[in-house]
Amino acid sequence: MNIWVKYLVTAAIIVGVSEVAKRSDKLGALIVSLPLVTLLAMLWIFFDTSDEERVSKLSAHAAYTFWYVVPTLPFFLVIPILLKKGLHFSLVMLVYCVGTFVLFYLWAKVLELFDIQLLP
Repeated sequence: MNIWVKYLVTAAIIVGVSEVAKRSDKLGALIVSLPLVTLLAMLWIFFDTSDEERVSKLSAHAAYTFWYVVPTLPFFLVIPILLKKGLHFSLVMLVYCVGTFVLFYLWAKVLELFDIQLLP
């Protein structure tokens, strides 16, 4: 598939979602909570790989996405708390990035106990 088609479709979805979110917090949050990025990635993988590779690549992608989402969830509660406390948006985003990285690392170490390898 042409890379420009991928860029245009992906960008259009992101812009569309951000425009909806400007008008309605709830509807914007609902749309953002859908796994649109994962769906797009899986579609691009499906169209770009051969038949033999498709099932294994899509299966692995879906499974890893599940495990990687879990450590991001706490920050959807922490971000509004920090913003309501008056912290500057840039600082909140920095806390989000660092905190998520730490949670990813800790989550990966916990999953290693169950023979699930997330870290390369």
